[in-house]
Amino acid sequence: QLDPENTGFIGVETFASLVHSHELPLDPAKLDMLVALAQGNDEGQVCYQELVDLISSKRSSSFKRAIANGQRALPRDVLLDETGLGFYKRFVRYVAYEILPCEMDRRWYFYQHRTCPPPVFMAAVTLTQIIVFLCYGARLNKWVLQTYHPEYMKSPLIYHPGHRARAWRFLTYMFMHVGLEQLGFNALLQLMIGVPLEMVHGILRISFLYLAGVLAGSLTVSITDMRAPLVGGSGGVYALCSAHLANVVMNWAGMRCPYKLLRMVLALVCMSSEVGRAVWLRFSPPLPASGPQPSFMAHLAGAIVGISMGLTILRSYEESLQDQCGWWVLLLSYGTFLLFAVFWNIFAYDLLGAQIPPPP
Repeated sequence: QLDPENTGFIGVETFASLVHSHELPLDPAKLDMLVALAQGNDEGQVCYQELVDLISSKRSSSFKRAIANGQRALPRDVLLDETGLGFYKRFVRYVAYEILPCEMDRRWYFYQHRTCPPPVFMAAVTLTQIIVFLCYGARLNKWVLQTYHPEYMKSPLIYHPGHRARAWRFLTYMFMHVGLEQLGFNALLQLMIGVPLEMVHGILRISFLYLAGVLAGSLTVSITDMRAPLVGGSGGVYALCSAHLANVVMNWAGMRCPYKLLRMVLALVCMSSEVGRAVWLRFSPPLPASGPQPSFMAHLAGAIVGISMGLTILRSYEESLQDQCGWWVLLLSYGTFLLFAVFWNIFAYDLLGAQIPPPP
């Protein structure tokens, strides 16, 4: 009746009167977003498909267009004005200000956030890493620089160039760590940065980014440091951290996290120190060892994955990655690298006569 010509559009005034007269139980945040979207187009009309997308919380460009074209005052100045919130809702608000650069993004995330599904991926990975470390620590009675113990390097989880045919090692090495310092550093960043990112962007995107960094790390080591083994989740951790830091820099004016400059400097110093420590352990080990020590190239590979692929993921909040040309270019580039690395591992070691240390 309101759209006799079946155009899929009705005027915003007609829509407002419809909501008022029928007292439709619509989410106020979503209703505000739809009105903002309508006010942003030239005809001032509400699109039926955009209404369906917003009501169903479907990831689409409708949300971003509302932000870009709405240009209207928010119902309240900032989300920080919310009072009387419980502990968990305050935490959700904290996450919104930590991760998202736009106030409308933050309000949308705050109102549509649900506790299910919880951010289980980063928590599960961190817990598994801690359990594996404790098991080997208790078994070997060694808690610092565990990789210097011969029995530790015999683990079926560690990546070793002599065991390249065991493909699972290219991923499972993320559960092993050099020692307590590396485990503590990775676990802290995974919980402080990885969990908020997973809460905002979802388990699929963040787990993909993390595992892409882990896989790129081991394959990069197999190409650039052909004699070295590899342990630790630094490839995935650096993918998350570099993506988040790059997103903060790209949206510096919109970020409202407190002391952002100081925290940026501290994060860069800590990450650089971790890379320096890994380089030192690789080339100047403090203790005699029977073979080369774990490589540091996974840190750099993870950072590259984060800055390229990760930044695209984090900038696409509530947008479909499949609709973006840049995403497909990055995915194709990553797939090409994987294909090259597979052929390298099959043929290059024999062709180059690489002197691989005997596997433990």
